Amino acid sequence: MACPSLLVAIRRGLRALRIWRAVLTLIIFVWWDARQWTYPGGCTSERRQARQTIRARWLTTELLQLGSAFIKLGQLLSARPDVLPVQWVSELADLQDKVPAFSFEQAQILLEQELGDRCAEIIDLDDQPLAAASLAQVHRASLRSGRQVVLKIQRPRLERLFRLDLQIMQQVAAVLQRHPKWGRGRDWVAIAQECRRVLLRELDFRVEAQYAARFRQQFLDDSRIRVPAVVWELSTRRVLCLDYLPGIKVNDREALLKAGIDPSAVAELGAASYLQQLVRFGFFHADPHPGNLAVAPDGALIYYDFGMMGLLSDSLRRRLGSMIRAAAARDAATLVEELQAAGLIAYGIDVGPVRRLVRVMFQDALTPPFSANVIEKLSGDLYELVYGQPFRLPVELIFVMRALSTFEGVGRSLDSGFSLMAIAKPYLLPLMTSSGSGPNDLLNELGRQVGAIGSRAAALPRRLDESLERLEQGDLQLQIRMGESDRQLRRMISVQKALGQSVLLGSLGIAAALLGASSRPIWAVLPLVAALPVGFGWFRLQIKLGRESRMDHVSSQSR
Repeated sequence: MACPSLLVAIRRGLRALRIWRAVLTLIIFVWWDARQWTYPGGCTSERRQARQTIRARWLTTELLQLGSAFIKLGQLLSARPDVLPVQWVSELADLQDKVPAFSFEQAQILLEQELGDRCAEIIDLDDQPLAAASLAQVHRASLRSGRQVVLKIQRPRLERLFRLDLQIMQQVAAVLQRHPKWGRGRDWVAIAQECRRVLLRELDFRVEAQYAARFRQQFLDDSRIRVPAVVWELSTRRVLCLDYLPGIKVNDREALLKAGIDPSAVAELGAASYLQQLVRFGFFHADPHPGNLAVAPDGALIYYDFGMMGLLSDSLRRRLGSMIRAAAARDAATLVEELQAAGLIAYGIDVGPVRRLVRVMFQDALTPPFSANVIEKLSGDLYELVYGQPFRLPVELIFVMRALSTFEGVGRSLDSGFSLMAIAKPYLLPLMTSSGSGPNDLLNELGRQVGAIGSRAAALPRRLDESLERLEQGDLQLQIRMGESDRQLRRMISVQKALGQSVLLGSLGIAAALLGASSRPIWAVLPLVAALPVGFGWFRLQIKLGRESRMDHVSSQSR
């Protein structure tokens, strides 16, 4: 009979093999998708996006099969559009950790281990869970005092599996970091360490209890918002006890109408409560999907699940008013400066593309009449901008955009005329019209602008001197973008490549003829086999050049 330590080692080895198999498969997919010749009919942006969507769905399925730690990892990576393509971020953002429930007997054993004699306070525990997720499942219960509660019970042996998976994640991150291409511009080791810290903290339900209590405190004076209270004496590291607050699912329009509740009022209340979290408190629910929101019989909004909460930094909150004023004035340059000052965009990079994108946002998304999915458009543009670029985009900001987009979608499902921008106006207007405190705001603003102009004027001679010095040394670069010249240059490169391939094909043909005439004609197969991929590439280049020639002919006729 094998010793227990040997069995544990075998299980750890098999688990590592399963994870590395998924990682290697993903690497092969990435390598394959980067090759243009793998796209039948030519590589276009539409075909790339379609294949990226397929890969993202495959990755989501793999994470679900790998279990709890990787489901949470996928949810965290969905907040990193700077390291993943847009299609992957969108697919992982919908990753819901609904997994089969564990047995009621295991739940009872864990309750006895965690609560001890305090289990006597629980007189009625439902054997069927209300919900089951990757970390825990929730059971309804009654206490001796008559209080109706829910118990969030952590899955058995979860922490041991978590630590093993996180250790393997660190190894994968180290391998990616050493890769000359994938490791450039990304700190995979730091990302893995941050994921480890966040995931291990989420295993401690005492942290979630503190989050729930703080969130409840914010809305004590608002009867329209309800947050379940924590039962501290029955909450431990692996058990969380909260008040039971039943309600109708927030996006169930038919059930709301049947209960006599106005769906449009619910949509407005949800958006207003979230804006209040952002503008007034800076502490917000980071995962407000419809499963975590419900409506009480009297129309009040109920929040559930406080494992993922966000906190806006003080610097970002201090500069929020300046950002909103710059956006209202359509001042792209000032908005980019404020984003840099708040730490959202790194210094020392080319901010020209950022300013151009901001101007497009002003024109497309922030110009009345506002479209129904304005937040979705803004987040899509933002994800396109930051992928692969040196921007320090905080995870909290992604959570904010995603939550606002969720409320936007829920609002549209409840009320076709729902407008998030109209609801946001009363909350943003004070930030747009004030820049300080007290009666001297206008004088303070004028003084700030005069100081800014003075500092720029004082720095002007130095900047001119630096530019002249760079010009004398030959370091001054002038960047000119000309669409026609770029197109002609790409065509010249294609022609040169086709010429090189033609020469190589001719050489291989001569080699095959010489080997065929030798004493061992079988060797003539080798250059012919080598000529197949070269000939395929040459044929594709000819089609591409022919298509470009026809386009040039059509454009010249139109001129």
